[in-house]
Amino acid sequence: MAKVIQFEDHALKRLRARVAAAEEANQDLIAFARGHSGAVSSIHSAVLAAMEADSLEGLLHVVVQEWPLILGLDAVALALIAGDKGFRVDSSGIQLVDPAMLQRSLIQVDGVVLRTVERGHPLFGPACDLIRAEALIRLEGDAPAGLIALGQRTVQPLDGRHGSELLHFLGRGLSAMIQRWISEI
Repeated sequence: MAKVIQFEDHALKRLRARVAAAEEANQDLIAFARGHSGAVSSIHSAVLAAMEADSLEGLLHVVVQEWPLILGLDAVALALIAGDKGFRVDSSGIQLVDPAMLQRSLIQVDGVVLRTVERGHPLFGPACDLIRAEALIRLEGDAPAGLIALGQRTVQPLDGRHGSELLHFLGRGLSAMIQRWISEI
């Protein structure tokens, strides 16, 4: 005589597990989309604030004083090589830096570098000891050679390609604005 095997309980259990996994994946996707949308909005706001600067000094102020608030960062520094001199701008002002160190940093950054660190890049100055996640963005175009350093005290999940594209846009926008102000001097 044949024996009837009940598959209903097993099938129902598998179906519930698959629905739970799909719901979790859906929630992850929604969280990513919300975070990405917020990042896009912040980057656009930062570029617009820089565009509204009425001088090179005003632009530098926006980058190192306002961008941390707009982008939700702990530190922003900008390094430029002009002629045979290197400059670093952060919230404490403008300092001279070794242009050879800046050149070495430029060689190591092709576009955008996102990374977690034990200690931030030296471009952060005294704040480098506090930085645990950083983005280094190379300036492009006809602007002076340079880097933007964005840093946070807490380790952040890195957003890979999407984050790099947004930061690349930020760097290109700043490069164009620096070039505009330098050409007017």
